[in-house]
Amino acid sequence: MFPTVWVSSPGRGALREPDWHHDGNQAMEKCRFLRTIIRHPHPRHDPKGPRKARMLRKIQICLCFFFVSGILYEISLLSGCFFSYVPMSKHFLTPEQVLNLGKSIIFLETTERLEPTPLVSCSVESAARIYQDRPIILFMKGLSNETVLGLNSSYAAFSLLSSMKNVFIFPLQMETVFQETPLLQWYNQVVPEQEKNWIHISSDASRLALIWKYGGIYMDTDVISIRPIPEETFLAAQKSKFSSNGIFGFPARHKFIWDCMENFVLKYNGNIWGNQGPFLMTRMLKTVCNLTDFQGMEDHSCQNISFLNPKRFYPIPYPAWGRYYAVWDKSPNFKHSYALHLWNFMNRNRKAVVAGSNTLAENLYKAYCPTTYEDLIQNAKPREFTDSEDVA
Repeated sequence: MFPTVWVSSPGRGALREPDWHHDGNQAMEKCRFLRTIIRHPHPRHDPKGPRKARMLRKIQICLCFFFVSGILYEISLLSGCFFSYVPMSKHFLTPEQVLNLGKSIIFLETTERLEPTPLVSCSVESAARIYQDRPIILFMKGLSNETVLGLNSSYAAFSLLSSMKNVFIFPLQMETVFQETPLLQWYNQVVPEQEKNWIHISSDASRLALIWKYGGIYMDTDVISIRPIPEETFLAAQKSKFSSNGIFGFPARHKFIWDCMENFVLKYNGNIWGNQGPFLMTRMLKTVCNLTDFQGMEDHSCQNISFLNPKRFYPIPYPAWGRYYAVWDKSPNFKHSYALHLWNFMNRNRKAVVAGSNTLAENLYKAYCPTTYEDLIQNAKPREFTDSEDVA
């Protein structure tokens, strides 16, 4: 079980409330309608009128009570309504309780960093805006149960994300995450200090365990959501016949993810970057599917797993990652994409979004994470751009 920890609460930057009030108004209208009928029975004189009136009033109260109770029960089953109906309870929820709400969007920060970068903030905010009826969870290894960070945190991005009603920020406790999975024995034996790719490997393992246990969608913290993903069970093709593990979705306890965890341990090699990540996903997919090239915009499907076209998340391939930080003559509309992977791993020179630069990345921030852009980007000190950044 996860321990009880502090979670975020609504405030500035909270997103639009779901329209559950409409159902409540309908219930009240029906109650008023019943009351009107009951208060105006047939005008014929009846010597037992007062007794019948009292009886009718009791019936009215009972009918209204049961009708409203039914409406509220249906409302409580909707996760979108959960966030607006009982927002204060977010303070007392554990990670497990939030994950059990279902269909979570999960992000991981496996460094010790406590201040989310603007790109991390943008990724989480964009998901919160696109999936307003789903829990958005950022697990941070740098947090602990004793860490006290809230809406008044000196970390601007932490405060910003905490203010969003469907965003939850929890400590990442790997030993807890790996319980009841094939990864626990591996984790107890591995020596992180001797692993040169530990930040990536630990993230690769954690995402598999969390999705297997609870289901939902995992996203890297450099993925900007632009429209809902219509699939529940999917892998994202980075290119033909090659799967990424930067974004994927499965229901809880799916056999494919369990098999991936077993292969993670069986074929473990921490010296090869990606061996437990995209290469793992690809080799496991090949065991159940005959992968073929993508010819157009079609998606592939095998064993009830959708293998989504590279255009869905990788319309700009990794060799051209710098185009996100370039100025385009005409901005693309990405009409075939659900989200955009900005290839932060390739960004070794740490190119950043700068207010007024008119780069593609800046325009994406403005459109899909405007609160991050306003609070974190416009206050950044401008810098000069090199020629290579100005040309798409």
